Amino acid sequence: MVAPAQIPTKAGDRVKTDRRDAVQLARLLRSGDLTPVYGPTVEDEAIRALVRARADTLKDGKAATARRKAFLLRQDIRSEGRATWGPAPLRWLAKVVCPTQAQQIVFQEYVRAVSAHTERLQRREAELAPVVPSWRGYAVVEALQALRGVQCSAAVLLSAELGELTRFANPPQLLSSLGLTPSAHSRGERRRQGALTKTGNSPARRALVEGAGASRYPATVSRPLHLRLETVPTAIQDSSWQAQVRLCKRYRRLLARGKNANQVVVALARERAAFVWALAREVEVAH
Repeated sequence: MVAPAQIPTKAGDRVKTDRRDAVQLARLLRSGDLTPVYGPTVEDEAIRALVRARADTLKDGKAATARRKAFLLRQDIRSEGRATWGPAPLRWLAKVVCPTQAQQIVFQEYVRAVSAHTERLQRREAELAPVVPSWRGYAVVEALQALRGVQCSAAVLLSAELGELTRFANPPQLLSSLGLTPSAHSRGERRRQGALTKTGNSPARRALVEGAGASRYPATVSRPLHLRLETVPTAIQDSSWQAQVRLCKRYRRLLARGKNANQVVVALARERAAFVWALAREVEVAH
């Protein structure tokens, strides 16, 4: 299969017939100008649908929380605590009293909406848990969880969205499919690079960037990470520690050079994608 949007076409060519299209596709295939695309299986599509449903629920929950917070700020009702999660904020919300009855009704509706989204998210995670162990990509999911900042949900998302990573010959090809390649405009000896292209898989790119934020802290093996490392081979454990040390050093080095923190996290996401490629490729080749 090829990507229809990537098929070269001539400007001004307004004659389209099946015969002309077949001849043109044959010529492009012979010259290597067609871009192949990956076709997931039915099982892969099912896992991807569950993961995307969880991501949509999480997005809706954040929007509901933002609406609740904005409503309270319009009434100049502010929490005295610092945390916005856990039992303490819930106890504070239960004591909030709005100036009028109508405002109190609206506030209670916002609170119920956030609670409903939280319950939906828990149901999505409960639906995903029994399905993943029987999936053919479960070995890759276990290997990706060896990386710091990659929980089970993020590992399943990366594996489901990227598919078989053995189809990428090298990490630059993976970065190109993720949209993590910087744009460029060069002419002669002048070379200029711009922002990321962002022309790839946005859910996987978002998961890599969010996980790269864990490199802000010194390299360490926490209790949850230690439990995840117990289920993977020693080679993957070594690669995980090597990735953590390298990314933490690079974060401090780039910050010392005066780079913006967000730009540093994106740069680390690029390197993290290379480690994801290496881990997944090692597991897929072994199986």
